Amino acid sequence: MTPMAKISFEKVPHKSPTPADKRTALMADPGFGRVFSDHMVTVQWTQGVGWHDAKVRAREPFQMDPAAAVLHYAQEIFEGMKAYRKPGGGFGLFRPDENARRFNESAKRMAMPDVPEEMFLEAIDQLVKVDADWVPSGEGSYYLRPFMFASEAFLGVRPANEYIFCVIGCPVGAYFKGGFKTVQVWVSEEYTRAAPGGTGAAKCGGNYASSLVATKEAFDNGCDQVVFLDAVERKWIDELGGMNIFFVMDDRSIITPPLNTILPGITRESVMKLASDAGYKVAETPYSFDQWQADARSGKLREAFACGTAAVIAGIGKVKYRGGEFAIGNSGDGEATTKLRAQLTGIQRGTVDDTYGWMRSVAA
Repeated sequence: MTPMAKISFEKVPHKSPTPADKRTALMADPGFGRVFSDHMVTVQWTQGVGWHDAKVRAREPFQMDPAAAVLHYAQEIFEGMKAYRKPGGGFGLFRPDENARRFNESAKRMAMPDVPEEMFLEAIDQLVKVDADWVPSGEGSYYLRPFMFASEAFLGVRPANEYIFCVIGCPVGAYFKGGFKTVQVWVSEEYTRAAPGGTGAAKCGGNYASSLVATKEAFDNGCDQVVFLDAVERKWIDELGGMNIFFVMDDRSIITPPLNTILPGITRESVMKLASDAGYKVAETPYSFDQWQADARSGKLREAFACGTAAVIAGIGKVKYRGGEFAIGNSGDGEATTKLRAQLTGIQRGTVDDTYGWMRSVAA
């Protein structure tokens, strides 16, 4: 992290916040990523000056020069995390320090300035506090999207000299329509997500843009998500379009693809810890699509699930591909999937003891 003096956030009053009755109506069925809260946090970075002009202000469109570097060379990164209402009051954030760390790993890969962890966390806290009324109760949560983009007006191919760091937020329900349920996935045998030496481990917009054609293919085949194979041999399971993947075997072992070209998911790492402590033998090891089919058909593979910030843990019930399809277990959530999800969401919502120290508290 770059050493710097503690930055002060200026609070700019919102001239016309959403009326309470309209906010209540919007939050009744927010879906995911469609309804946004009133404020945003912005901080600017300039070469030779560093981070400056930190503000908590009304959420509004950016005024951007048509030559802004992000529009031409996609120098942009982001994170995703959630805030939850705590049973005793206040709010809880799940491992935001890990989001700050990963954000800077992405920044390094994309030749962007790092964001001091203290500033990153303070920006998150500030938005949760100012938009506290937008944090749902019950099964909902408040999704936070910190991001950074190159704002300099310049068409030369080099790292930009100006950036904007911003945090926006939105109340959300379940990521998949219908709440927690098993999903169907489509294995893409034509498109790949990332190659060794590429940006697969960075959380940058370009990775997701390149995945959309395969995601559309999945939707067209009646599936909820796409699964990518590796870009070299086209045989090893990589990850989903926006989530990591796990396989639960009949001997209580759990495997997940190793890191390198895939995103080091914070939920992924948390699931590995929870599963290991629950007595499962957890391994990061390559797993081929052929083996996946064989193990599912023989019964050796009992469960498979995807995980990520947005969906938390979603069981995979059916797998489709150009040559056919196959079911996993009984096509429903298995024991490991159900228990791990209950424990993880319990920690996040404050109904299960946080013995790992994963939650960051924010006062109401």
